[in-house]
Amino acid sequence: MRRQASSMSIFAAGVAVAAALAGWSSGLTAPLIADNRPNAIAVDTELVLAVDVSNSMDPEEQELQRQGYVTAITSREFMQALRSGTHGKVAVTYFEWAGLNDQKILMPWRLIDGPESADAVAAELMNAPYRRAPRTSIYGALKFAQPLFDASGYSGLRRVIDVSGDGANNMGPQVTLMRDEVVGAGITINGLPIMLKRPNTYGMYGMTMENLDVYYEDCVIGGPGAFVIRIQDRDQFKEATRTKLVQEIASHSPKARVMPAQTRPSRVYCS
Repeated sequence: MRRQASSMSIFAAGVAVAAALAGWSSGLTAPLIADNRPNAIAVDTELVLAVDVSNSMDPEEQELQRQGYVTAITSREFMQALRSGTHGKVAVTYFEWAGLNDQKILMPWRLIDGPESADAVAAELMNAPYRRAPRTSIYGALKFAQPLFDASGYSGLRRVIDVSGDGANNMGPQVTLMRDEVVGAGITINGLPIMLKRPNTYGMYGMTMENLDVYYEDCVIGGPGAFVIRIQDRDQFKEATRTKLVQEIASHSPKARVMPAQTRPSRVYCS
């Protein structure tokens, strides 16, 4: 189930109950679930970038994280993946999150259909102010992200939430509850765990930086072709973020695998 190639760890995940709710099964394509209003613009992927700004992220890490997305969106590889799609267009929105009810949209939905629009998105992100806030609620981030697709103005062949963060869920309900709800709505969750600091215990959760990627694999990601790419060095931010975004918008996603949750016992505490 788990492969690593340099800094990348890809984990194809699915939950049988979520699959039934979403109306798909192994070997079938996930259903089209998007903004179905007549004026919705057809795109290949609707992508929500959910970025951790909790206090554990120091200012340098925040800057590297932001620059990673900016560099990825304007990269040659991203443009090639964009052009390979059915529509040659993707829609992206970017929000920051910390505690259970602390989420802020930094960039509303934007269309990327070529270098000019990609440059405009990159400039908008670079010019946005930085902030930090207490606690880490991945549950809250997923809950906030899910309804963003409902009236996005775009109709995507795929809907993806890209969660980046440097810690486990430490506020709010169990993250797997919201993960399963999001996956059940036909949305894929991918993860970008940031593992730069020395191993450090997260209180009663028994969570360490050494296995944050495993935590993301077992507790956070899900849906057709879900995967994790970890960052263990500051020099990896740009490469890892670019690899992740390219894979998320590429026209050929990894084949979905559906498996009952009980056949994949968690290797870490999710609660």
